[in-house]
Amino acid sequence: MISTLAIAGYRSLRDLVVPLGRLTLITGPNGSGKSSLYRALRLLAETAQGRVVPSLAQEGGLPSTLWAGPERFSKGMRDGDAPVQGTVRKGPVSLRLGFGSPDFGYAIDLGLPPPPVGAFGNDPEIKSEVVWAGETLRPSAVLVERKGSVVRTRESGRDWVLLTHQLASFDSMMTHCADPRQTPEMLMLREQMRGWRFYDQFRTDHAAPARLAQIGTRTPVLGHDGADVAAAVQTIVEIGDPAALDAAIADAFPGARLRVTMHDGRFSLEMQQHGLLRPLQAAELSDGTLRYVLWVAALLTPRPPDVLVLNEPETSLHPDLLPPLARLIAQAALHTQVIVVSHAPTLIETLRHQRGCWTVTLEKVLGETAVEEASGLSRPPWKWPAR
Repeated sequence: MISTLAIAGYRSLRDLVVPLGRLTLITGPNGSGKSSLYRALRLLAETAQGRVVPSLAQEGGLPSTLWAGPERFSKGMRDGDAPVQGTVRKGPVSLRLGFGSPDFGYAIDLGLPPPPVGAFGNDPEIKSEVVWAGETLRPSAVLVERKGSVVRTRESGRDWVLLTHQLASFDSMMTHCADPRQTPEMLMLREQMRGWRFYDQFRTDHAAPARLAQIGTRTPVLGHDGADVAAAVQTIVEIGDPAALDAAIADAFPGARLRVTMHDGRFSLEMQQHGLLRPLQAAELSDGTLRYVLWVAALLTPRPPDVLVLNEPETSLHPDLLPPLARLIAQAALHTQVIVVSHAPTLIETLRHQRGCWTVTLEKVLGETAVEEASGLSRPPWKWPAR
């Protein structure tokens, strides 16, 4: 479980370190930085896939994603006695992402390439990476570290062993140096990160794949577009928790039941609703009803990940569906760590009353995202690795 999330230099997240629980609600007013936190967490997961540099390129490159304010605020700037203006930079330009857990921690530092540069001069470079044991980085806890192109690891005798001195600046050590013999901890951490699951916005328009019959195979994990929802629901029925599936549907639609039909290998979803003489096909369901069914299939997965991140799950849902969704999220948090980014008052209020829910309320001060003091959450200890 991630216990600490740290982001520095990414959009409005100049220096943000937040604690995370088994069920964490990230909220705050529009423009407070919720979406930036979600994207930063996705970028962190992309590191384990070897896609952090291409993902940054899709966002406009490192220059467009870096914190646009001054390197630091003076007391006068914060008090309003002095205008906000640039200062003489003391540290390097960097975008840093990291997390700590009771088992392992990881951090990555990306920066600009030194001159002269070629055709790929806008590509960020990975300056340093570290994997350590425990929640907080300490020199004695470092397991694997990368500085520039050099990667080294500790042997059992605490001696450093060189893994490579030629790692490309755009390659992560997580994808190129994870080895079951020399770096088993990093290999295990990488596979855990690759299993993190993100759900943003499902398609529910009239041409959405979820409304169409699809070739079905066992589907313990719902796809990100929801196209395989019928197969995912049938998988829950056969190898998951069918009682929880029925309860989740009945909680939102009393008297209703889901059913999966099969014809020539194609799976279709239909819902029998109270008072109707025939079941409704997926193509007939409202956007909100179909979206709720998609969330049911995602949250009742028979193969829960270590971390499940939901971005604005309230989208297109009627307010009456938000309390059942919150209860479903709380149920999922019994089996996996769930992080929810939301600004829907009904969903927020219901989640806050769920046992063990931590609420991180963000605010923006002088363009910088910070944790609202009223959240009552203290900043966890955190140390970034040196370049």
